[in-house]
Amino acid sequence: MKKVLYLLILIISLFIINNLIRSISNLWQKHDLIGEAQKELLKEKNNHQRLQDQLDRAKRSEFVEEEARNKLFMVKPGERVVVLGNLSSDADQKKSNIKEYSIPTWKQWWNLFFQKKDDS
Repeated sequence: MKKVLYLLILIISLFIINNLIRSISNLWQKHDLIGEAQKELLKEKNNHQRLQDQLDRAKRSEFVEEEARNKLFMVKPGERVVVLGNLSSDADQKKSNIKEYSIPTWKQWWNLFFQKKDDS
């Protein structure tokens, strides 16, 4: 009878220990899940704050004016649009570069070190 009672207590104890181990394992997994969720929440809060700052910036009249000037090329009344640059000078420069590269490399080095170029 004593052996049966000890065996019954042993089986019940093993059952309780098994359930406790499973519970602890589940708690650890849930703790990791909560940590990941908190990291993701922090990331989303930072992203939300960044987007909120962009929205606040876009609502200002200075931003609207800057975008209209830079992207739509709009001007205020009384202002003039000035376009800088000359396409023909770019073409001339490309032609001179082609002419210069048609000279052999050793001759270009020779000209660079031993002959004076006219910078006019």
